[in-house]
Amino acid sequence: MAEAEPVPAAVPNATDSNETEVLNATAKFVATPEGTALAYGSLVVMALLPIFFGALRSVTCSKSKELGDGGYDSGFRNSADAPETITSRDAARFPIIASCTLFGLYLFFKVFSQEYINLLLSVYFFVLGVLALSHTMSPAMSRIFPESLPNKQYQLLFTQGSGESKEEIVNYEFDTKNLVCLLISSVVGLWYLLKKHWIANNVFGLAFALNGVELLHLNNVSTGCILLGGLFIYDVFWVIGTNVMVTVAKSFEAPIKLVFPQDLLEKGLEASNFAMLGLGDIVIPGIFIALLLRFDVSLKKNSRTYFYSSFLAYIFGLGLTIFVMHTFKHAQVGGGARPRPVYLVPACVGFPVVVALCKGELTEMFSYESSEEVLPASPRITSFPTVSGSPASLAASMETSPRHRRVLPTSM
Repeated sequence: MAEAEPVPAAVPNATDSNETEVLNATAKFVATPEGTALAYGSLVVMALLPIFFGALRSVTCSKSKELGDGGYDSGFRNSADAPETITSRDAARFPIIASCTLFGLYLFFKVFSQEYINLLLSVYFFVLGVLALSHTMSPAMSRIFPESLPNKQYQLLFTQGSGESKEEIVNYEFDTKNLVCLLISSVVGLWYLLKKHWIANNVFGLAFALNGVELLHLNNVSTGCILLGGLFIYDVFWVIGTNVMVTVAKSFEAPIKLVFPQDLLEKGLEASNFAMLGLGDIVIPGIFIALLLRFDVSLKKNSRTYFYSSFLAYIFGLGLTIFVMHTFKHAQVGGGARPRPVYLVPACVGFPVVVALCKGELTEMFSYESSEEVLPASPRITSFPTVSGSPASLAASMETSPRHRRVLPTSM
């Protein structure tokens, strides 16, 4: 999480080229207790929504893959709808690849104009956001689409070469329902592109997070522990040890975080002092929680013990983070801040392990293989997330052929 930028105030502390003093300092914005409570409470609720519903959709997605019939109408009916399986090797490489990407962005912002970089990023995330939101809306659209309207089928196909050497580059199958979703998503995308409004940012951010939890599948609990441990190391190093995370977070204009204004009560929708939560702090714990839900389903006991225990653990860890930051006045990014995984990782891993020990199912939990029992044919990723904020969710929505791999997210 991170505080909003301070509100400018008039304090003489600098001089211009003519040695004339100018007013250029800033005074820190002080949020009211009500504004702070509303902002943090809203962030917690927004973080829980994609985890809960994304986990439920991951089970449906797994069953659809197992049946091989496409299941519910999850959007474009192609390989982009299939879940990606994260292996222990992928998880182990996560902190290295994520760190290289983060540092690369840091160098880009130092060398090149921030304005042009963010312009390119805006266009990139516009496309990703439209596809992510469309994929998110598709199941609901399938239920509410009037039966009296024709639902025509379409296919968008691009190939390369000819004859036996012909290869598919893009192969999207979609229908009228998908077109309606794309139209609505495009309106939101234009709103974000032109205004950068915090509500549009959150709509895209929630879509990214839900897609990530739904479509990124850990193959077993051990891989989940490795991934969460990597998140812990990554965040501790880049938040406490350097100012790289702070620089990138302040320069990176993209819907890679959820934000909520602390001055909403005073300024309404035009508020500008935000608390924020990076998508990596939602998606990475979320895919672990989704794995435990699929483990619950595999036990065939009509119980969701591990899912609810890990879900409550996430709430506890996130709540503890907010309490510590508020009580001890820690900066939310950089400058000695306590990183969120310090609390989230032990909570998300520890609670389910304790439950498994009490139920005598620890060995069964760690021997569970999601890729074998639920996703026998799911593909294996060959690359892993980049910076926090990069949408884990849309990686899947952008894939067009089994030959192409998706780009995944990490934590910021």
